[in-house]
Amino acid sequence: MKLLQQKLARYQEPQKAKAAGIYPYFRAIESEQDTEVLINGRKVLMFGSNCYSGLVNDQRIKDAAIEATRKYGTGCAGSPFLNGTLDIHKRLEKRLAEYEGKEDAMIYSTGFSVNLGVVSALTGREDYILWDEQDHASIIEGRRLSFSNSLKYKHNDMASLENQLKKCEPDRVKLIVTDSVFSMEGDVCKLPDIIDLAHKYNANVMVDEAHGIGVFGEGGRGVCHHFGLADEVDLIMGTFSKSFASLGGFIATDEVITNYLRHHSRSYIFTASITPASTAAVNTALDIMLNEPERQEHLWEITHYALRGFKEMGCEIGNTETPIIPLFIRDNNKTFAITRDLFNEGIFVNPVVSPAVAPTDTLIRFSLMATHTHEQVTFALEKIQKVFRSYGLVP
Repeated sequence: MKLLQQKLARYQEPQKAKAAGIYPYFRAIESEQDTEVLINGRKVLMFGSNCYSGLVNDQRIKDAAIEATRKYGTGCAGSPFLNGTLDIHKRLEKRLAEYEGKEDAMIYSTGFSVNLGVVSALTGREDYILWDEQDHASIIEGRRLSFSNSLKYKHNDMASLENQLKKCEPDRVKLIVTDSVFSMEGDVCKLPDIIDLAHKYNANVMVDEAHGIGVFGEGGRGVCHHFGLADEVDLIMGTFSKSFASLGGFIATDEVITNYLRHHSRSYIFTASITPASTAAVNTALDIMLNEPERQEHLWEITHYALRGFKEMGCEIGNTETPIIPLFIRDNNKTFAITRDLFNEGIFVNPVVSPAVAPTDTLIRFSLMATHTHEQVTFALEKIQKVFRSYGLVP
């Protein structure tokens, strides 16, 4: 065995979990993504999806994707910088800019590549990137690729952020980057306080709205609009793989910034454009989100219903105030075992374990879609209470 294989062969954690019968990953779904899915020929309720709008199986979106494929083909075979720009890409960028109230928008192939390409490109060696310690991995990878000074602040801790801002040279660029909704624990960034500090220290602000769009704000525009601060945020990022029920991502900002990014953002220049089908799907999803506010209203109704249920049950759910509800277990193997037991009870949820979180912070991530019914949530609450009681996690 070569040295590389010898080194990697020492990684045995998946094999140990499989041997214990608690390995929870790569469960193959045999049906459409919806509130109910088919796995190994068995129906289970899906509480592990990020499609908060519930649009991922909407027939209108599927029809739009099919029609775009008929017209444009299955792919672009090149990056937007060269041969990969379609007229439907440009139209969608214009709509997204208007949606977020910005001068311009750029479409990337994935949400991950937005943060990777934007955060790594914007600032220079003598500048600063300030980031929340619980920011998404794509933001962390973007700042790692940047040559800028990287300053981490404690999660949602404004005193920590200000202490880091004080370390910055006043005449250098300072970019504060934060998730709007933190994807594992469902809490919301303190955007008004961040904007106040940005004004005080002459900093720019970038907000990742991956888990905020479709949930917060009029028309699902996100947390920045929810707080009425979209004009104060310099860059608003979004992904298409969640409420937009597709694949890809975007950055909405001013034309000075997009002009620079179009010619310097490596994950934009050197990656093939999103497919015509994905583009058309986003465009149709945007129509639905704007024209059917009752979806968002129902999402919040069942979110509050579930939150009440978990609190009454005695679950530890942290500071969430969103459709992302963490159920803290605080033990890796127990988190895996509970995920397995819930699946056997007909409930699909996602385990979050180290190194994604500290071993003492492991959790079950329970997430809701606008298409979930009260009956489905009630069933899930009953099954979770049954399993959690068997592990002594609730009375």
